[in-house]
Amino acid sequence: MEEKKLDLNSIIGFVLIFGILIWIMYQNQPEPKVVAAEKAKKELVAKAAKAQELAQKSIEKAAVAVVTSGDSTQLAQLQKTLGNFAYSATLPSAKAEFTTLENDLVQLKIANKGGFIVEAVLKKYEKFKKGSGQLVELIKDNNTNLNITLQTTDNRSLNTKDLYFEPSLSKVGEDQILSMKLKSGANEFLEYKYILKPNDYMVGFDLRSRGLNKVLNTAKPLDLEFDMKTFRNEKSISYENRYAEIYFEHEGDKINYVGQGKDKEETPEKVNYIAFKQHFFSAILLTNTPFATSKLHSTNLVNDETKDTVFTKQFKAEVPLAFTNGELDYKMNWYFGPSDYKTLKAYDKNLEKIIPLGWGIFGWINKLIFIPLFGFLSSFIAYGIAIIVFTIIIKVAMSPITFKSFLSQAKMKVLRPEITELGEKFKKDPMKKQQETMKLYNKAGVNPMAGCIPALIQLPFMYASFQFFPSAFELRQKSFLWADDLSSFDEVIKLPFRIPMYGDHISLFPIMAAIAIFFYMKMTSGDQQMAAPQQEGMPDMAKMMKYMIYISPLMMLIFFNSYGAGLSLYNFISNLITIGIMIVIKKYFIDSDKIHAQIQENKLKEPKKPSKFQQKLQEAMEQAEAQKAQRNKK
Repeated sequence: MEEKKLDLNSIIGFVLIFGILIWIMYQNQPEPKVVAAEKAKKELVAKAAKAQELAQKSIEKAAVAVVTSGDSTQLAQLQKTLGNFAYSATLPSAKAEFTTLENDLVQLKIANKGGFIVEAVLKKYEKFKKGSGQLVELIKDNNTNLNITLQTTDNRSLNTKDLYFEPSLSKVGEDQILSMKLKSGANEFLEYKYILKPNDYMVGFDLRSRGLNKVLNTAKPLDLEFDMKTFRNEKSISYENRYAEIYFEHEGDKINYVGQGKDKEETPEKVNYIAFKQHFFSAILLTNTPFATSKLHSTNLVNDETKDTVFTKQFKAEVPLAFTNGELDYKMNWYFGPSDYKTLKAYDKNLEKIIPLGWGIFGWINKLIFIPLFGFLSSFIAYGIAIIVFTIIIKVAMSPITFKSFLSQAKMKVLRPEITELGEKFKKDPMKKQQETMKLYNKAGVNPMAGCIPALIQLPFMYASFQFFPSAFELRQKSFLWADDLSSFDEVIKLPFRIPMYGDHISLFPIMAAIAIFFYMKMTSGDQQMAAPQQEGMPDMAKMMKYMIYISPLMMLIFFNSYGAGLSLYNFISNLITIGIMIVIKKYFIDSDKIHAQIQENKLKEPKKPSKFQQKLQEAMEQAEAQKAQRNKK
């Protein structure tokens, strides 16, 4: 039989695909005008920030003079600038001092200036790699701001981040309570109250005002702004950045996200929480009184992973704080902790939904099968071994489906000579060939779709694994063989240069997975080609499979080189087991002679009544043939 060569249409197709990829890459390059505009914008922002800093230093200097000397002139200057809130600048607490709240899990440092957290350290986790000695710090070095814009009755616009709060620390049982008050008088204030319980990542945050109904303009809500530049905490900044996202719950229990890329924005209503989620850690603001509206903004800060190595994303949230009877009164919470499914789920606030486990059936597979099963296995065996055992259990459970798929291929392979004969017999009448082929399938009791359906059933499990392993917090910094972190790439060779799309290192598990995929596809492609003869007007599947044998392993090598080692290990073991199951089934369970005899016996029996689908397909073919006959007569 003459071997089919690469035809002109295929060559043109590949050239067009390549051309489209080049065009997309070209289009995504920023224009010089856009770059210049961005630069000018940054310079303008920097100048405004510098001017604000100088003004703030002038206010602080005046405040110090008032406190130390009681200078009435300086006090008048403060009142001119700050109005009633000049009172807060005259208190002894108007200094660059801090108060620390701490339990076994977190350490929070709250500044007098702004009244917000300037350091949030997670005491159980290290950044980059195990043994680095550097704890994960979600907040530090002014990467985060919480600010409320205060609109006063005398037409001033003040920012709480620039004003001084008065701290008061107390304990109720084992709970630490820190009251931070921004005062406009002895008994008039805006209060942030922080409540830290033992062994808890969740921090109570009550925001209220007292006696400010005559100081603040209560005709419209105040604007609260929370922004954060998220620090890199993992080995691969590009991989970590892929899973950094703003999630939010709104309108009851709907979970959504802002999106990846530059300047992404959403404006959800009735928001219950806003999560600044990094790959494995999150800062979340929750409220008992939903925010009526919100403006959420996200932008990517990693343009070049060789240079942009400190931050991943810039997150920003703006929400209104509504007055009730002239005062503010919000019961809220802050969560500073791991993006761990079990930890978040324990709070019973739908926080676990920020973990991207996949939509629909993929999410259900992860929640009902993968998470419980892997959690059980990893509770008493090492994580690398747990992945192997987990994979074996999943593949063995799917083996009946695999068996049906291979059995269907074997039947189709036996029928191929007769199908080829029909193809030659009705070479000039494709419609008749299709009809006779369907009749042959029906007589032999073979369903041509039987091999596809089992494969389709396995697809959701495969896709679920692609969501599960990158989200499995428990794999973070867990070692196995040469991999020191199953949640990151398993580098075995560091390259002195960077290969585009591949990286500057070589990971071993993706290579092993690629080899396993190659041999699996090599073993199955022959059967698939034999099982599925070329149909008129349909793509040449044999030719496509010939290319896929090499394309699939290549894609595994390129794209998985910087993925988590746990996912590559799973894919390697999964394909290895599938190859083993396939060999066993072919050797011990599938006998071509018996299948052929059974098919011949089926042909002698009364043909089975075709299914509704087959009937409709047959009717469609007959109608098409009738129309063709009428056209030929004309």
